[in-house]
Amino acid sequence: MDLVFESNPHTCAELGLDCGGCIHQAAASVAAVCQSLDSTGVQQTFFQLFPSPGCRPMAEAFELAYRESLQPAKPRVTYASASAAA
Repeated sequence: MDLVFESNPHTCAELGLDCGGCIHQAAASVAAVCQSLDSTGVQQTFFQLFPSPGCRPMAEAFELAYRESLQPAKPRVTYASASAAA
């Protein structure tokens, strides 16, 4: 998100951004850079990134997205059929 403007839900909506997508993207970026934040650190980071009072309800979603981003990606299971060559 471009932080040139004040981040608040109204401004974001005008730019075509939704809170959920923005929060998930920001949390994943924070998790990629800093993987050892405790709950207090995650909340402090959220409020520094999103200082608008209108964004406050998304603090819990930000922490959840941060925690999910720390989980290792589950490997994809590929199924293949074995066929007998005649």
